[in-house]
Amino acid sequence: MLRVENVNAGYGDIQVLWDVSFRVEANEFVVLVGANGAGKSTIMKTISSLLPLSSGEIWFGDRRLDQIAPYHIIDHGIAHVPEARQLFPEMSVKENLEMGSLRGEAKARRSETLEWVLDLFPRLRERQKQMAGTLSGGEQQMCAIARGLMSRPKMMLFDEPSLGLSPLLTQEIFRLARTIHQEGVTLLMVEQNVKQTLAICDRAYVLENGRVVLEGNGRDLLENDQVKEAFLGI
Repeated sequence: MLRVENVNAGYGDIQVLWDVSFRVEANEFVVLVGANGAGKSTIMKTISSLLPLSSGEIWFGDRRLDQIAPYHIIDHGIAHVPEARQLFPEMSVKENLEMGSLRGEAKARRSETLEWVLDLFPRLRERQKQMAGTLSGGEQQMCAIARGLMSRPKMMLFDEPSLGLSPLLTQEIFRLARTIHQEGVTLLMVEQNVKQTLAICDRAYVLENGRVVLEGNGRDLLENDQVKEAFLGI
């Protein structure tokens, strides 16, 4: 479904990604884990065409994503839930959700999708008229995820969804991610919370200094000595 092939990218003269390659198959839940600064968010930006490649290719099915303008990525079935939520704080929850359904089939099926999303996130149903900027951190993250779902994506990119959340809210966000996956949406998540993400995913890739250094089943990687030493303090 998604293929990242030998990608090199960075910011100006600073190279961040070095020959990064990985894949996500249809209906998989794949995570990229690594320490802060490993290049995880940079990978998400390259997939969404927000950051140009120095070299390499990114494919979604038979389409080269790295040759598409960022505002067309959603037309091909990919929704990006960015780091730090990036909501419209002075718009209501409902208005933020509607912003996720401005194009194509998503716009035509907005009412139907909104009911589905609000069933998934009953807390947002209670707060539809509330300004998004007044929500708690966890509620804002739910709103950002729900906004992505409003585009009716084939695949969702989650960039550090647990950032700044309490352990209890982190568990809730991961539970919602599993539910969304069970609804048939392919997921790619980048996270610093290595233990919890490896426990719930199908497969995982470990990044260090902008390079993929390990790949495998999530639970197998939890038992890997290198992962235990580098990320779990064991």
